[in-house]
Amino acid sequence: MTKKILVVDDEPNIVLSLEFLMKQQGYAVRSAVDGDSAMKEVERDPPDIVLLDVSMPGRSGFEVCEAIRANPAWNQMRILIVTGKGRDEDRERGLSLGADGYVIKPFETQDIVAKVKELLGE
Repeated sequence: MTKKILVVDDEPNIVLSLEFLMKQQGYAVRSAVDGDSAMKEVERDPPDIVLLDVSMPGRSGFEVCEAIRANPAWNQMRILIVTGKGRDEDRERGLSLGADGYVIKPFETQDIVAKVKELLGE
């Protein structure tokens, strides 16, 4: 069965590049441009993994991560934070809220593909 990925970022170029990259790997990809629309997508059709930016209008990626982890029905969902926030305290916060990984922009495409495959157990 094809794995489902939700890309959440308010930067159109990042969304396009991640969508392209993940589709190239054979994943079914959807996107959201902010935290509120991300939560609606998660509720509508839970993905296998969320590629989640932190800095977005409205609900932040940290808040989305926390909301996903608060729902036991979604505890198999993987969360990979993909953000420009590279400080140690940001990384620690994301991981402490339940993210499974943390990648800092700009990222190497092969690194993010490898991390997604690892988190999906492939």
